[in-house]
Amino acid sequence: MLQGKELILATKPFAKENRKLSWYYSLTTLILLVICFAGTFFIPWFAGRLAISIFTGFVLVRMFVIYHDFEHRSILKDSVIAELIFSAFGIFILAPGSIWRRSHDYHHANNSKLYTASIGSFPIMTKEKYLSSSIAERNFYLFIRHPLTILSGYIFVFIYGFCIKSMLSSPRRHYDSLIALVFHAAAYILLIHFFGWVTPLLSITIPFSIACFIGSYMFYAQHNFPDVEFTDKSGWTYEMAALESSSFMRMNPFMRWASANIGYHHIHHLNARIPFYRLPEVMKSIPELQHPKTTSMNPRDILACFRLKVWDVEKRKMIPLSMI
Repeated sequence: MLQGKELILATKPFAKENRKLSWYYSLTTLILLVICFAGTFFIPWFAGRLAISIFTGFVLVRMFVIYHDFEHRSILKDSVIAELIFSAFGIFILAPGSIWRRSHDYHHANNSKLYTASIGSFPIMTKEKYLSSSIAERNFYLFIRHPLTILSGYIFVFIYGFCIKSMLSSPRRHYDSLIALVFHAAAYILLIHFFGWVTPLLSITIPFSIACFIGSYMFYAQHNFPDVEFTDKSGWTYEMAALESSSFMRMNPFMRWASANIGYHHIHHLNARIPFYRLPEVMKSIPELQHPKTTSMNPRDILACFRLKVWDVEKRKMIPLSMI
């Protein structure tokens, strides 16, 4: 039975892209995204524009995960054209490359550690830390993890968390965050001026709200689920963090397509250089990865994940406020 570093080594043969396939998935998704956005402008019936607006949100999620893979250098590495495309998309989706790389790389290197800064993921307090915190600290912690905050991920996670916060902390380092904010503000102003309020609602607000909510929820649920494990620095290992603190999110075929297989999150954390389109292949090929800790996007599992608030060190599990 493969364990530890042997398990990581077993995934290495899959950390090789098919360059043509990477371009195919990237370009077809990008073209579909452009067509969808065009549909929010030019379809003559409001119901049709609304339907394509909602679908555009899911296509944005797919393109975001492909962008995420590019930033991991698992696809299209060293391609100047891909760098231009995905740098522009990072600004467009309000997750510019400079802050996304720094925060997400930190997340992968520190996943499931209790006593580190919550960079690139949602914060985790122990029961003891929560009880010893001030009312203001508790309220802020609960606000960040609140379902309505995650539902409003477009504002709180992407606009504020990725762009405003990073720009204020280091303007020179994160100038692309300012570009993203200016671009979105200008887009709203111009669209309202020339087309009225319906067009920006359908072409920006609805698709970005859907995409950012799904993205924010995945950030949350893939590391905040009932069977999740957290540890201190002394007991932490990379492979344990991948298998015990990262979920496999069960999805229907449409959501697997829309999320570009990011539900295979335990495998992604075990080896982030595996292209998204090879993750199912890895799970089928390595028996040790076929029985992961799971969650899903059905209402019952979503509610179960949202109820989790703090880590109980003694019980070694996440618990709701009612159990404190």
